[in-house]
Amino acid sequence: MKIKEKLKQLEELEKQAILGGGEARIKAQHDKGRLTARERIDLLLDKGTFRETDMFVTHRCTDFDMDKQKILGDGVVTGYGKINGRNVCVFAEDFTVFGGSLSKAYAEKICKLQDLSMKMGCPIIGLKDSGGARIQEGVDSLAGYTEVFLRNVLSSGVVPQISAIMGPCAGGAVYSPAITDFVIMVKGSYMFLTGPDVVKAATHEDVTFEQLGGAMVHNEKSGVAHFAVDTEIECIELIKKLLSYIPQNNLEDPPVIECNDDINRMDKELDDIIPDNPIKPYDMYEVIKRVVDNGEFLEVHQHYAKNLIVGFARLNGKSIGIVANQPAVLAGVLDCDSSMKGARFVRFCDCFNIPILTFVDVPGFLPGTTQEWGGVIKHGAKLLYAFCEATVPRVTVITRKAYGGAYCVMSSKHTRADINFAWPSAEIAGMGPDGAVKILYRKELKEAKDPKTLEKKLIDEYTEKFANPFVTASKGYIDAIIRPSETRPRVIEAFEMIENKRDTNPPCKHGNIPL
Repeated sequence: MKIKEKLKQLEELEKQAILGGGEARIKAQHDKGRLTARERIDLLLDKGTFRETDMFVTHRCTDFDMDKQKILGDGVVTGYGKINGRNVCVFAEDFTVFGGSLSKAYAEKICKLQDLSMKMGCPIIGLKDSGGARIQEGVDSLAGYTEVFLRNVLSSGVVPQISAIMGPCAGGAVYSPAITDFVIMVKGSYMFLTGPDVVKAATHEDVTFEQLGGAMVHNEKSGVAHFAVDTEIECIELIKKLLSYIPQNNLEDPPVIECNDDINRMDKELDDIIPDNPIKPYDMYEVIKRVVDNGEFLEVHQHYAKNLIVGFARLNGKSIGIVANQPAVLAGVLDCDSSMKGARFVRFCDCFNIPILTFVDVPGFLPGTTQEWGGVIKHGAKLLYAFCEATVPRVTVITRKAYGGAYCVMSSKHTRADINFAWPSAEIAGMGPDGAVKILYRKELKEAKDPKTLEKKLIDEYTEKFANPFVTASKGYIDAIIRPSETRPRVIEAFEMIENKRDTNPPCKHGNIPL
């Protein structure tokens, strides 16, 4: 065969592969309001940078007449390219080919790309739209899935991994995104281990796909997903924005952009943000937005455990992770869900060299049998473990309450936080004044002629003596008491000072976090 004929054959095969499951199935995908795998990749990557790998791979199954049904690419588009000039690996499941179901050959394509992302030291992004395992292949399909999961685990903390759920993701397929760093769900997509029919047969529950594993279910209730978006276009733009805050791999620092917000900017509004009434809430988002560059904050897990806020921002153009109690929700208490949410985020930041800024206003852990039986001890310990383990630069600002064990857990000085500030409004003590007085002066209050007046007097005395930042500062547990209005410049200055800190953990295979 002459070279021109070979080139013509190559061109024909490329056209065939690009069509995937064919024009009719592409139309069916569009009719559902969904993009095809290649359309998604084209929108995600910088124009003209995508280089496809394994375009001509086909499955090797011969059972159930599958040898007569072979499509080039076999249901997943894999390759590499650039997003905003930075290298990424990407794979997109193609629902037009066998419903995006996974074969052994399909899994091998993803594994090959995962290995490449590790070698290149770049993020890997999976665009998920698959009916699950290709049942015609039996255990070969399960083997393929597990080899993908293995690489998800080995890549964890080495290169960032992002999963975008753009269609179905069911059965064993859900474990790959569950191991990755961030899961984004487009509304109308779903994830579950067992579908509505199996659920009904096993438990007699009638549930829809949306009720069982829809985007808002996993964003609000299970916490499996970190973001929910309305459209695929929003999903793609969110991936780009998320990547702008994180480094290529665990050996690099996060990207830095030019800061056009005055690093010495003071904000007098912060001096009045804490209410005079100690039980009156305020909005921690206002504090965050007044401190970070241009008020820009990319929240993670926005809909889950809203009593704790986590997300990304910049200070002087440099990426930081923020962990903050939200006094406007459950008074900012810690509970099972918020502790897990915080721990996961802190560990991600620590994996990828992203400094952590913590805002503290926490009255304690949520009491009650539901929390205790739900394991709040071990879940709270996860957050404590994550902060203690973290070696990235850490700055903590106590805005108001920091009581009991929750004080310890929220990046206190004793967890190796580098710089700890407190506002003059900070209340730092072993427990809240109300509870402390009831315990310490139980006998006196019981015998008093006017217990309410005495209780108020004792609470005021306890607050003055113990529940204020000056006592804690006198012990060296707070590095400085700062005016709220100067928080931005003081925090930026602190992070610049500790930018090159060196902290290490004792050598070991890995710790045993209380999972």
